[in-house]
Amino acid sequence: MEETMVKENKMGVLPVNKLLVTMSLPMMISMLVQALYNIVDSIFVARIEEKALTAVSLAFPIQTLMIAVGVGTAVGINALLSRFLGEKEFGKADTVAKNGIFLALLSYLLFLLIGIFGVNIFYASQTTDAVITGYGEQYLTIICVASLGIFMQSTFEKLLQSTGKTFYTMITQGTGAIINIILDPILIFGYFGMPEMGVAGAAVATVIGQCVAAVMAVIMNIRVNEEIHINMKGFRPDAKVIGQIYMIGVPSIIMQAIGSLMTYGMNRILIAFTDTATAVFGVYFKLQSFVFMPVFGLNNGMVPILAYNYGAGSRERVVKTYRLSVFYAVAIMSVGVVLMQCIPDRLLLLFDASEMMLGIGVPALRIISTCFLVAAFCIVTGSLFQALGYAWYSMINSICRQLVVLLPAAYLLALTGKLQNVWWSFPIAEVMSASVTVFFLVRMWKKVIVHIGE
Repeated sequence: MEETMVKENKMGVLPVNKLLVTMSLPMMISMLVQALYNIVDSIFVARIEEKALTAVSLAFPIQTLMIAVGVGTAVGINALLSRFLGEKEFGKADTVAKNGIFLALLSYLLFLLIGIFGVNIFYASQTTDAVITGYGEQYLTIICVASLGIFMQSTFEKLLQSTGKTFYTMITQGTGAIINIILDPILIFGYFGMPEMGVAGAAVATVIGQCVAAVMAVIMNIRVNEEIHINMKGFRPDAKVIGQIYMIGVPSIIMQAIGSLMTYGMNRILIAFTDTATAVFGVYFKLQSFVFMPVFGLNNGMVPILAYNYGAGSRERVVKTYRLSVFYAVAIMSVGVVLMQCIPDRLLLLFDASEMMLGIGVPALRIISTCFLVAAFCIVTGSLFQALGYAWYSMINSICRQLVVLLPAAYLLALTGKLQNVWWSFPIAEVMSASVTVFFLVRMWKKVIVHIGE
């Protein structure tokens, strides 16, 4: 009993820097591996032909929406569960976990229907190129119909994170990503006697990796997550708990779903110039994930610490965790800025970039990366809002950045007839986002943070 209590209390007693590093580092490593498999996935697809890469890039809005629903719901589960643990409400924490699993199953059913009925309509709305549409339908149908793995993986990994067991999520995510990387060339090109599946092979490799990670996450929760007791026998959905989960999770879902809408809109704007511009945009997202994913991993380690200490009434630990997280995030993003400013051509050549793709992509990477350091501050602060129950601040900010500023700016800049001008919409939107973030941070600091523990 004493050992269990020590484990349960570590987010309230360990030195903040050590706690943040030990909880975040495994997540950052696993996120880096995931970013690597995202890049490798597109590298192999690009070797089929550029139209295949364009097709996979056009699928990104639906994949982003899938992640929005899965991870956004899991964020609500994580923050609420961590808060109940901080308040010593262990029974309520168990109820949150059970309802979270139920919501993961409902999310899967939604994307199963999209995979069966919506993929053709989605591609038809973006391109009339039959080759791109053919590749895209093969890829996205498999991703959606077999998406149970990603929803169960997101949920059970958040259960581990909420109790500070981020090392185990590093194992599950890392294993899933490595399996994906290994299977990609085998299934795409038909090595070792396997059939040559093309872009469909990339999709199959992805869902197999997700399913393996999900199974591992379930097993690890059963074996090592002593703070949470999951027994679905006799389970009945709890409307109040589901409402509390979505009170925190819906803003996160909306924020990421807005990203899906933004990507869809940008694809429409860019494809009017050339298919290659859309491929460059897809490659950019793969490359930037290698920088952003570690920051998201940092956030995953930070949120339960913030939520726990908020519930425990420790203002000093909340503030210190936030400040350290901003520092680490800016340091990580600095690496991304250096890479994209100094060797953008070498990064693009990883994807068999043509001369046209290099001509479009090199200035694109350099322009967009100018806003990375500002983005680091905004991302960490947005997670602070979510952890303390003010996720709608982040939602408003995301709507303003991506829909009110970025897309209209991209559209207006596209009217100049110069593709290079379109990329400046990203720094413009990020500066606006930083202004809104600072406004909300000052407001919440005065309203909430200074009063923690009173």
